[in-house]
Amino acid sequence: MASINAQDLRERIGRFRVLIIGRANAGKTTILRKDPEIYDTKGKKIDDAVVKSSIKHGNHDIKNEMVFKSNPVFVFHDSCGFEAGSEEEFDNMKKFISERANTKKLEERIHVIWYCIPMDNPSRTFQRSEEKFSSECDTGHVPVVAVFTKFEALRPFAYGEIKKQLKGLSGEERSKRIAQRVEDLFTNTGVWDRLCDPENHACPKSHVHLENMNQPNTNCNTLLERTTLTLDNEELRLYLVSTQQSNMELCIKHAVTETWKHDAIDTLQPLAAKKSLFTAVNRIIQTSIATIIVLEYSAFLPNNLKNLKLAVNYYLKSSTTVTVEKGAEYISSQGYKKEEVGKKILEFIASCSKGLDNKAEDDARAKFPCF
Repeated sequence: MASINAQDLRERIGRFRVLIIGRANAGKTTILRKDPEIYDTKGKKIDDAVVKSSIKHGNHDIKNEMVFKSNPVFVFHDSCGFEAGSEEEFDNMKKFISERANTKKLEERIHVIWYCIPMDNPSRTFQRSEEKFSSECDTGHVPVVAVFTKFEALRPFAYGEIKKQLKGLSGEERSKRIAQRVEDLFTNTGVWDRLCDPENHACPKSHVHLENMNQPNTNCNTLLERTTLTLDNEELRLYLVSTQQSNMELCIKHAVTETWKHDAIDTLQPLAAKKSLFTAVNRIIQTSIATIIVLEYSAFLPNNLKNLKLAVNYYLKSSTTVTVEKGAEYISSQGYKKEEVGKKILEFIASCSKGLDNKAEDDARAKFPCF
């Protein structure tokens, strides 16, 4: 059962191109600077000061290419903030999208647009720049992901509105109430509804909230995952998943999204552990591990029930089943709390996926004696 060759996809698609758009101070540069080392496509390092200045009028070219050292499969193009420039700059952006969306040169084609909208002023989320882009810019088949940046700025507004209602509540309940109020505030801005107006030429296919992106412990993983799951083109999705195989959560999300389109419950049923042989907890853990392993593997196969069934049969005939039985038995016998069980299951699956040689094998055996 051959999986899709990631190298073949990479050679045909080239790098994955992202156009990042938004008005000045929308958080575009913060996203681009999450990787401390950015290069052009020729391998020359781009000075941080150049990245910072990219939003300044008169010191910008949308055709410039930026590559993250930590994720070199992506190429970024940064647009100037529309309100900071002239009509000419907006027209240049429209021309760039039109040319790069339809070019026959696959290595120059853009694949997604990230439109950044800051939430630090909830009363002015949909301004002239958003209206102009939505009503006048035809993005064709290139999907748009709305990126709501500075989302943490809504929390003080939310807290202020329900401050009296929070008295006497536990810390956990207070956090839940504030989080819910933040979502309500976002909905009340109406920005998502206006972006999705069917009269618009450009409508986003999905959106994501980014918080505290100026902090060193944050990253763009959620944005990359949402981008992958937004793509209609199956080969592009598989390409992005293949470049992030270390992101098991993304692999599983992609596989689950595609699998459930085909109503695959019956196909996965053989993975359920037999009741007569194992305890209830053991069965749940064993079935969970087996299902995740199959879904992770099937993320790199053409998505249909036939290939999912092949993946299930391949797993059931492999020696991995014995290892999973032993792993489930070990995990269920340790008395872990509920939140710890999920973590141990993912650690175990990661150990199964490494190939287990040298240090990886020693580490796996130290954590799980079943190896």
